[in-house]
Amino acid sequence: MADTRKNQNAAETQVASAQNEDALLKYKNLIIGGVVALLVCVGGYFAWNSFAGSKQEQASTEMAKAQEYFMNAMTTNDSLLFEKALNGDSINAGFLTIAENYGSTKAGNLASLYAGICYASLGNMEEAAKRLDQFDAEDDALISPAALGRLGNAKAALGDLDGAVALLVKAANKADNNSLSPLFLIQAGEILESQGKKAEALKLYEQVKADYTDFQQFSEYVQGFNGIDNYIERVKE
Repeated sequence: MADTRKNQNAAETQVASAQNEDALLKYKNLIIGGVVALLVCVGGYFAWNSFAGSKQEQASTEMAKAQEYFMNAMTTNDSLLFEKALNGDSINAGFLTIAENYGSTKAGNLASLYAGICYASLGNMEEAAKRLDQFDAEDDALISPAALGRLGNAKAALGDLDGAVALLVKAANKADNNSLSPLFLIQAGEILESQGKKAEALKLYEQVKADYTDFQQFSEYVQGFNGIDNYIERVKE
């Protein structure tokens, strides 16, 4: 009888873990989409304005072309376009060259971030994490939370779940808004749940409920989301 109950409990644990992993994947994909959208808009603004009227006109031109490839790649999910955004073509440089040649500038710093997203989209998470880690997340207040969150995604994909949680929580606190912060905190909570750390996940879910009163608007963008209270109840001991 004891063995039967033990096996039953083990099976239930495996099912719960699988469900958590499925949920994690769902929110991970949502966050990636939101972060990329932010980077396309905000990143384009910074790339153009940081060089406007400066003597680094060539770098501005190179960045613009690489961004064009990037945005088309995100729209079509075309791996060849991601490769061109990374490595350039026979005429234009890609993000890797720009990051190497202009690393001390805003555009060079931003190129590292774009390169990391390109590598992640191509499935090379090790190189993605490396490039995202090179991005100076203190460079600006708008892109930094998104960059930290994206690096957290890469860490999670590589199995560094503790590192992923730390980055996602940092990104949430840095963003401190009703759009990105709840997304990052929920994803961090899902990762903690997958590790069996329900008490730590509960703290994050309760933070979402306490600090982001407009969070219910978030439910419009997430299929199957029924309110943060369900997350809280799920992890209560």
